[in-house]
Amino acid sequence: MHPSTAPSLTQTLTLITNLLSLLLTSSLTVQSFITRWKTIQSKLALLQSSISTISSSPHFSENQLLQDLIPNILTLLLQTQSLSQQCQSNPEGCYKGGKLLMQSNIDIASAQVSTYLHDLDLLIKSGVLQQSNAIVLSQPAPGSDNKQDLEFFIRDLFARLQIGGIEFKKKALESLLKLLRDDDKAAVLVAKEGENVRYLIHLLELNHNSSIREQAVIAVSVLASVSESSRKCVFEEGGLGPLLRLLEFGSSNLKERAAMAVEAITDDPENAWAISAYGGVSVLIEACQSGTPITQMHAAGAIKNIAIVEEIRVALGEEGAVEVLLQLLVSGTSTAQEKSANCLWILASDREDFRVSILELGGLQNLLQLLQKPLNTNTLEHVLRAISALSVSDRTLKILSSSTAFLLQLAELINNTTLPISFQQISVSILSKLSISDVNKRSLSSCMASLVKMVEFSKSAGLQETAAEALVSLLSVRSNRKELVKDEKSLSRLVQMLDPNTESVCKKLPVVLISTIVAGGSNGCRKRLILAGACHHLQKLSQMEVVGAKKVLQRLVANRLKNIFSRTWRD
Repeated sequence: MHPSTAPSLTQTLTLITNLLSLLLTSSLTVQSFITRWKTIQSKLALLQSSISTISSSPHFSENQLLQDLIPNILTLLLQTQSLSQQCQSNPEGCYKGGKLLMQSNIDIASAQVSTYLHDLDLLIKSGVLQQSNAIVLSQPAPGSDNKQDLEFFIRDLFARLQIGGIEFKKKALESLLKLLRDDDKAAVLVAKEGENVRYLIHLLELNHNSSIREQAVIAVSVLASVSESSRKCVFEEGGLGPLLRLLEFGSSNLKERAAMAVEAITDDPENAWAISAYGGVSVLIEACQSGTPITQMHAAGAIKNIAIVEEIRVALGEEGAVEVLLQLLVSGTSTAQEKSANCLWILASDREDFRVSILELGGLQNLLQLLQKPLNTNTLEHVLRAISALSVSDRTLKILSSSTAFLLQLAELINNTTLPISFQQISVSILSKLSISDVNKRSLSSCMASLVKMVEFSKSAGLQETAAEALVSLLSVRSNRKELVKDEKSLSRLVQMLDPNTESVCKKLPVVLISTIVAGGSNGCRKRLILAGACHHLQKLSQMEVVGAKKVLQRLVANRLKNIFSRTWRD
């Protein structure tokens, strides 16, 4: 038929309505495949109801989706009518092409009727047929308070996405992506209808058009990243499996987006366990090894997320994750380095075999080298924590104790009050474990004042004790003892801590520190302590039976008396 003589949409709907009436009647009188025709008959009755609803919609003729859909339905019904006539005129089963072909054709027709029923039902429920020019609805302004307009726009998008052809799908996806980027609320509304997300995930399958699949994976990655509810919906609708397949077999662009979505999904601990069910551990490790920098960054983030699951940690060890993470620590982007360091910390904190593997592969050296570079706060903390986790090993302690560069950096971190308290905690904890040479102890004298402050004021659990341990180690060097007592502020803090009325610190800590200073035998140090009022407080602590207080007091007083007798003898 020439386009100029093609029937209008209204005329085509009339033809469909008449044809449905005939088919519903004729299907009652078929002589073969009766069960199959009963199924088709029930579907045709539903189709008749849908067509009636469409016909009564005020703006159906303006909807471009129906321009393609309605003629296709008419073609299907004409084919179905032909099948019905053959089944009526050939009760003995003498069909052109044979009985099996006829059976197959009936099943195909039944499936197609189901598809069109779904499409029409989607259009009707969306409400787009009730509005003029629904197919070119304008996107609501970002932050718009009109939730109804936004919901309507989303329904229209997904109607076009599911019913339309390639071009319709592309344009619908473009609009969807713009909406998700412009308005955070849109993701929640999209996820509200699980069928919407399920269809997007369906578009990720490798048999779909490549450009549509690429847009769909971007939409899924945005949904997985933008809110907790939309991320949960992507996972519950089965998004993890298809995303991992794209990460394994997709193009570079698809892998980047898939890795981003997988990282976002596994950020929820309740989802992380599912990686192993899809064989995703090896996929993520391979992505870290051979992907683009962006893919590596997000794959490393996903590995960091799943490393919290004990069973998956075993798989990470077996699949060689440590070696790959150490490679990223050296050659990856700054963000990839941050995530790799975080993961290495998690692994090293858990098991001895991971610590051994990291050390044997040169991981400690890699961490120390990275520590010498300018790092953001997060990376610096993860590197420090990874080194701290490795420091349970004697081999690690030996290396760290002899690294002057590392020790000086610890001193800088201890003195840096602009960083979170966690940095001082980690640094002091490492320092307190080390067996440092006297030369290096002297080079660390700059952090003694900060350690005294931590002993006096820190509210962080365990930091006061750890800082005191580190100070005791540094004060084993004579020059450090002299330097500390010459520092008026530090000396005042030490003596103030001895005061029984000072409740911010356990008294055994300043007693131990004073004892370390006095044990060195320096008369100058003892004199400064006495002049600062240490004897007065130690006398009270002795009466309170604080461990060590009496012994320290005796040393101070005995030395003072010795000096008095010495002067008297000379006189």
